[in-house]
Amino acid sequence: MRLKIVLEYDGTRYSGWQKQNNAKTIQGTLITTLESVFGKTRGKDRLIDLQGAGRTDAGVHAIEQVAHLDCETMLSPNIIQIKLNDELPSDINILSIEKSAKDFHARHSAVSRQYLFRISKRRTAFEKKYVWWIRDALDIDAIQRSAAILTGMHDFSSFSEADKENKSTMVFLEDINVYEEEDLIMIRIKASHFLWKMVRRIVGTLVEVGRGNVNEARIKYLLENKSNETAVYTAPPSGLFLEKVFYK
Repeated sequence: MRLKIVLEYDGTRYSGWQKQNNAKTIQGTLITTLESVFGKTRGKDRLIDLQGAGRTDAGVHAIEQVAHLDCETMLSPNIIQIKLNDELPSDINILSIEKSAKDFHARHSAVSRQYLFRISKRRTAFEKKYVWWIRDALDIDAIQRSAAILTGMHDFSSFSEADKENKSTMVFLEDINVYEEEDLIMIRIKASHFLWKMVRRIVGTLVEVGRGNVNEARIKYLLENKSNETAVYTAPPSGLFLEKVFYK
């Protein structure tokens, strides 16, 4: 049986989504909890596979992450959700579980993904884990103009870390929306897929545009030429959220 799982999590305490042998991760915690739930309810139940729509980095959060689970169980999706949430730590929450088609794949069936980055314009006592506080006043108009240049199909190798699993650095970036909301600057980015650290490097570079250190001509250059320049601009993971995964 294949199940579609939608979940949210605070990534602060985790070394990203992907399971690792010597680190606490979201996927690893889910697998351990699933095995516990199935083991307690029916000895023959067996977790086969759990795959996510995307690999969020260490410290990155998710408002809506999607995964698919292959398992053998007599439990209903609703009961599995209840039992998982009873055992999972408080910073991981299952929003829904439902049966899916056998050919549904959380990652490969997705047509686009959307991330939200939150920048705080002031020091905050409550949201340090969920924002990037920037003391400098940023030129929002300049950021919006440069963000528009990034939309469309481009080679984003200058905005990503080399990753052996990335077969191509060509990405169709559908939209970047930059706006202010009270004490926050919100940067929402939607694309066909994302390369390793791509969102954080785009945000970090746009912040340098807002500070006046990078101009529109430089943004165009970085899209047309491979460069390691944006590595020093990489935004911290605290303000980044996987917001939504889109399917047909």
